Amino acid sequence: MTTVPLGRDPRPVVPQGDSLTAAYCLHLGDDALIYAQRLGEWISRAPQIEEDMALGNIGLDLLGQARALLTRAGELDGTGRSEDDLAYFRDERDFRSVHLVEQPRGDFGFEMARLLWFATYQCELYAALVDSRDPVVSAVAAKAVKESAYHRDHAEQWVLRLGDGTDESHVRMQDSLQAVLPYLAELFDDDEVSVAAASAGVGALPSALHDAVVERVGDVVVRATLTLPHEVTWRSRGGRIGVHDQSMGHLLAEMQHIARSHPGASW
Repeated sequence: MTTVPLGRDPRPVVPQGDSLTAAYCLHLGDDALIYAQRLGEWISRAPQIEEDMALGNIGLDLLGQARALLTRAGELDGTGRSEDDLAYFRDERDFRSVHLVEQPRGDFGFEMARLLWFATYQCELYAALVDSRDPVVSAVAAKAVKESAYHRDHAEQWVLRLGDGTDESHVRMQDSLQAVLPYLAELFDDDEVSVAAASAGVGALPSALHDAVVERVGDVVVRATLTLPHEVTWRSRGGRIGVHDQSMGHLLAEMQHIARSHPGASW
């Protein structure tokens, strides 16, 4: 369970039974949980052993964010569900993550493009949430904003190295930037929960983060001798209301298999 760090100013505590804050925590926590699962799939498959460890550690940072946020969601939604209940015993339609984080592990360039966009988005998001009215969201953000900066810097170094590397790495990195493009707009959609959370002083408006994220990523892309793609024939929708593609079902089957096969077990 996440507690408010000592020394932080006490602020109005959102009372239990606050379904809005619970829903908002579920959005943030599900993004972090699902991407942590995808990053864990790189262990033993990354280009070098140091990268195995780096991606594993980034995944663990996200898992820590997810644990705190899902615990908070369970405290506030009135159901009394634990972080494990919310991670392992919900069906696909109950998850509120965006499509970007649920996409299957692919080319390493794709992973670095995805990580660059997502970590840059999280940097702006958590910087805005440090002053959240909810003390747990605020505490999570204060820690996560530093973690996200490291994740973003790690992805930036790889995008620069691959974009300005060999002819093959340049082409694959450019293709990867194009491959993630259909999933980016969903990050900045002002869905009903986010708008309400922002109005209540608990959350941040996704669209307000857009320009700063694009500017930061665009600068990296230019320095990597790449081009930031803009043309897209389709875009993902519906992750925040539980509409996911088939990759999500496979991911959840693997993530939830042990817990569902042996409910109540501990190790």
